[in-house]
Amino acid sequence: MRIIWAVLWAFLLSFMTAYVVSNMGGAEFSTLQVVIMTILFSVAAIVLGEGAINEEA
Repeated sequence: MRIIWAVLWAFLLSFMTAYVVSNMGGAEFSTLQVVIMTILFSVAAIVLGEGAINEEA
């Protein structure tokens, strides 16, 4: 369930970021850019959440 939420939030944040940046730059909105950023954000969140960040201190 954690992975599903990570992917959902990554998609929403990627969509928002791509929309705002494309409008500020006067460029055309690209759905492919959203998909690529979603994949990158999801992989980063899953890797950090599952192994890279340990609660042991």
